[in-house]
Amino acid sequence: MKKILILSTAHADLGDTGNKTGVWMEELATPYYALKDGGHDVTVATIGGAPIPVDPNSEPKGDDAADSARRFADDPEAMAVLKRPQKLSDQSPQDFDAVFIPGGHGAVWDLASSDEVARFLSDTWAGGKLLASVCHGPAALVGVEAEGEPLVKGRKVSAFTDSEEEGTGLKDVVPFLLETRLRELGADFQPGPDWQPKAVADGGLITGQNPMSSEAVAKLLMEHLG
Repeated sequence: MKKILILSTAHADLGDTGNKTGVWMEELATPYYALKDGGHDVTVATIGGAPIPVDPNSEPKGDDAADSARRFADDPEAMAVLKRPQKLSDQSPQDFDAVFIPGGHGAVWDLASSDEVARFLSDTWAGGKLLASVCHGPAALVGVEAEGEPLVKGRKVSAFTDSEEEGTGLKDVVPFLLETRLRELGADFQPGPDWQPKAVADGGLITGQNPMSSEAVAKLLMEHLG
């Protein structure tokens, strides 16, 4: 059994639009169940232990909803975790074998700008642990360093693309475009076709492009955990 920390956004406001965002449920639920069903110990945390909002657009509705999201919404234990996650400040990188960061637009506001998150993930990487993330989750990596350089510099990374952001109509709402920022930091950015699964691993760094990539990222993480 391995120990994995899931670090989620707790940011609910979609800029100044008056609309709500948060974590994208499929991106949280798919790895959550892959890890738990695989016998691993999962802890979910946020900055300050703030409750985890779910992006309304990701709540399981209709026939095309992800099975994992349906399962999560029907799971009282899982839904309770959203209301009472652990505090990131109470966790230690040494206690975990991996950190997974789901996306949802909220991540580009709180996780990307947090010095606490940057330090925690930098220490996680320095300790030889795995870092995995999907969609907007890699926004948490923008402040992370490895040996004095941006962690993503020269490494293969996938994340929500600028063209996908344009497709959401939020290109001028988000504080920065994630693909552009990762490229500026020197990442070897690996885009796939819009809205198609894409996941890459570069050593212990595992990233995926969009919600459809959640399963592929979870699979790579499970493989690396052994």
